[in-house]
Amino acid sequence: MIKLICIGKIKELYLVDLIRDYQTRIMKYHKIEIIELKDENNIEKEAQNIQKYLRKQDFIISLCIEGKSLSSTEFSSLMDQTFLSHGTITFIIGGSDGLSETIKKQSNYLLSFSKMTFPHGLFRGILLEQIYRSFKIKNNETYHK
Repeated sequence: MIKLICIGKIKELYLVDLIRDYQTRIMKYHKIEIIELKDENNIEKEAQNIQKYLRKQDFIISLCIEGKSLSSTEFSSLMDQTFLSHGTITFIIGGSDGLSETIKKQSNYLLSFSKMTFPHGLFRGILLEQIYRSFKIKNNETYHK
């Protein structure tokens, strides 16, 4: 299973459509769940809310600027290798203030897409697109190029 834990709700309909589209595409390959948590404007309170959805047996990937940058093929390999030993990969997208150190320390992997800052909803769509792309790469299907 793939789990996305996200701080904040998406209000823009075009982003809701984008997210729904990639979620549907991913479901052809793997079960996916998106958990939206309230934006608390306090990263420690957000951390407490996130922790309610974390399981020790999951592979936890936190999205943060100081994480490691990967190419799409490297990301696909990470996903593929991780599923060999873990039934669930949990991605965490923090709120506007980022993620608490507590969550980062609980993570198995810190991932960065860029040193730039992205709108939350747009980034969620980008992450889902890359997850979808990783399945296409793994299956040698014509989407990646």
